[in-house]
Amino acid sequence: MIVDCHAHLVPPDLLVAIRKGAAKFPSVRQIEDGGSLALAFAGGKPTRPVSKPLSDIAGRVAWMAAQGIDKQVVGGWADMFGYELPGAEAETWARLTNDALQAAAKAEPRFVPLATVPLGDGARAASVLKDAVKAGFAGAMIGTLPRGVGSTLDAADLEPFWQAADETGALIHIHPSFDAGDVRVNDFGLANGLGRITDAAVAVARLICAGHVMRYKNAKFFAPMGAAALPFVLGRLKRNATITPGIGDPVEALSRIYTDTILHEVRVLKFVVEMMGADRLMMGSDMPFPIGDTEPMKIVAAAGLSKEQAASINGGLAVRLFRIQ
Repeated sequence: MIVDCHAHLVPPDLLVAIRKGAAKFPSVRQIEDGGSLALAFAGGKPTRPVSKPLSDIAGRVAWMAAQGIDKQVVGGWADMFGYELPGAEAETWARLTNDALQAAAKAEPRFVPLATVPLGDGARAASVLKDAVKAGFAGAMIGTLPRGVGSTLDAADLEPFWQAADETGALIHIHPSFDAGDVRVNDFGLANGLGRITDAAVAVARLICAGHVMRYKNAKFFAPMGAAALPFVLGRLKRNATITPGIGDPVEALSRIYTDTILHEVRVLKFVVEMMGADRLMMGSDMPFPIGDTEPMKIVAAAGLSKEQAASINGGLAVRLFRIQ
């Protein structure tokens, strides 16, 4: 079975539910933009409008068929996670999203959904994650900034969430945020070319240093895009651990992290395989975003891997991690 482990979906039914259920979400401002919907959470600036490819299920399925992909793991869209919303409203928002993702996967079995959680509140996020796993989700996709620019995933009050991930054995996909606050990447397309990497790298490195990756050994940590360049800086992180007492071992932690192949350069993929092992990688596309890989199996085929390694990356590992039937 061929599995794309990293994609995003905003089910059309979710957009309908949001428009109809405006009264349930007083802190969400809906902005109609040329037939598409943008959102502003808790008085913040508007998101980008939901692009057609995010909701075009027929187009997505056709692309998968053309690529020979049997299943696609889909999380929501990071712009719409709604972490800024107040507690109860954020939880209702996350549960609405999860209901829509699960319904979409039931209607189109090629999709394998990842849950959304209200990460601004560790206890509520834990509750939503536990219920999602009970409902059949393999885990959740989370953003790097639970409370906006400068916030961290290792904050003490998020411990209930990480404990829930450990108790349930959930896979947690740590996805970069749209705006991590570094204005230097706002030109030349560098938000996509580099900013997503640096944002995810800092978030995951903090989880490593704080000890989360080794403490919550039953949870499955997923850092996209070749583990967000952490294999390249592993030596520096290792040296840093020797001169900074009390932090987690980055070598041991990296050996427990999973990642994807969205690297666009076969030499880099070979390096990541050498550093992490082929048994930690899964083929991914980041559909439907332009920075993603529109032909994701090609880089795996070009990497000179064994038949067994390629089979694991192209679906074998994902089938096990995402509990795909």
